[in-house]
Amino acid sequence: MDPWLVWLIVALVLAIAEIFTLTAALGMLAVAGFVTAGTAAIGLPVPGQLVVFSVVSAAGVVLARPAARRMMLQPRLERFGIEALVGSSGYVLREVNGHEGLVRIRGEDWTARPYDESIVIPAGATVDVLHIDGSTAVVYPRE
Repeated sequence: MDPWLVWLIVALVLAIAEIFTLTAALGMLAVAGFVTAGTAAIGLPVPGQLVVFSVVSAAGVVLARPAARRMMLQPRLERFGIEALVGSSGYVLREVNGHEGLVRIRGEDWTARPYDESIVIPAGATVDVLHIDGSTAVVYPRE
C-alpha cells in the first residue's frame, strides 16, 4: 500500500473521530495527516513524512493554544441553571415565612424562605430571588 494512502486513511479516521468527540486535538492531528499524505504523494521518504507530521501537529498546538486559552479565560456571558434564577422575580403561591413557603419563578414552583426570617410575605406578592440555597429560593419582597 502506498504511504500517501496510509496517511490519507489515518487522516480520515482522525477526522471522523473528531466529529464524534469534538476535541480539537484529533482535528489538528487529522490536518497533520492530510498534509503528510500530500507530502507522501509527491514522493517524500517515510522519515521525512514523520517529520512533516510532527511539525504540523506541533504547529497546530502552538497556533490553537492562544485561542483556546482566550476562550477559557473569558467570563460566561449567560448564566445557566440555578444561577440564572438569581436576580429574577417570582410570584408567591403560598405565604413565605421563616419555616415554609412556595413561589413560582420562571414557570417553576420552588420552596422558599425570606432573606429576613422575621418577614412574612403573603400569597400573591412579588418577590426578588436573592440566591438559591439547595432547593430553596431565598427571596425578598419587592416594594
